[in-house]
Amino acid sequence: MKLNHVVAVFLLVWSSLGLAADPELRMLSEHPVDGMRGGNLSGLAKCGEQLWTVSDRDDDRLYRLDTRATVWKAEAVLINVPPAPNDPGRTMGMKTQSFFRSLVGNGALDFEGITCDAAQNIYVLSETYSAILEVSTNGSLAWLTISSKMLTKAREEGLLAHANALYEGLVITGIASTEIWLAAERQKRGLVKIERRITPIYYTWFCAIGCVVLAEGGLAPQPPQFPGSKLVEKDFSDIALFNNKLFLLDRNAFKICRHEMLTGKQERCWSFAAEALIPSRQYASQHGLTEALLVDAQGAWIGVDNNFATRADGESRPIVWRFAAPEGSWDAKP
Repeated sequence: MKLNHVVAVFLLVWSSLGLAADPELRMLSEHPVDGMRGGNLSGLAKCGEQLWTVSDRDDDRLYRLDTRATVWKAEAVLINVPPAPNDPGRTMGMKTQSFFRSLVGNGALDFEGITCDAAQNIYVLSETYSAILEVSTNGSLAWLTISSKMLTKAREEGLLAHANALYEGLVITGIASTEIWLAAERQKRGLVKIERRITPIYYTWFCAIGCVVLAEGGLAPQPPQFPGSKLVEKDFSDIALFNNKLFLLDRNAFKICRHEMLTGKQERCWSFAAEALIPSRQYASQHGLTEALLVDAQGAWIGVDNNFATRADGESRPIVWRFAAPEGSWDAKP
């Protein structure tokens, strides 16, 4: 029996047991994004009332989003990034990949996430170096000083083991913005928390005991609406914070899942497959392409990194979808 037939049978049995009924989110609007030089929208942040994004193909700019029309406009904000900190755990495969990325485009840093703190400072995640760039409100730029234990402990748990499968999203939390949560992408996927401590010289971000909150691997089925649905690696492609809960973008499952902050335990999921995978919105891709997530009381913003691909209806720009909050709110119990 072929693998796709096995998956189809698995999904049918799973559904018949009543275990696959994650509620579907309702799409409110769709917004193509003009003006991103490298395309590849790979993160979303809301600073006050302003939406920001990054591209994993642009190392020298952030994008401020003008959302007043259906088609959003991306305004480039140029940045002069200092040399990235060295990660001694990077494998030769990781170094080779980043070298070739630098040859074919301006994406050697591979920006994959963006978030803001309470003071409106912006933090940008470099997947290549597993490093975080702070862009202060005064315009200064600096890489955060992060204890090497963050990478050591993550790799001990099986995270960050493969090129282009490192950290994929971040969010900053805490009353005084003293915690950063990082979502590791796949093979294994997981959650890592670092905490800011004040030393006599500078702020340093530490990985305390238990900082690897979640690490899991394995396969899971794509939704039945996905053409040729099959078993694929579990993955996370972004992380958001709302009402003291973490929300993970489960890209290949086309779901947003709520996680408890203390243990990382998954509590509840909502699917967006029904509307994201209508025939006109499909890409010729083997995997999901959503890479950006914001959650608020009214709903969720989900960004699509189309990776220069054109979908079935001819749209070739990055896309941001707005979904309504689920019935009963994001706090609803299963």
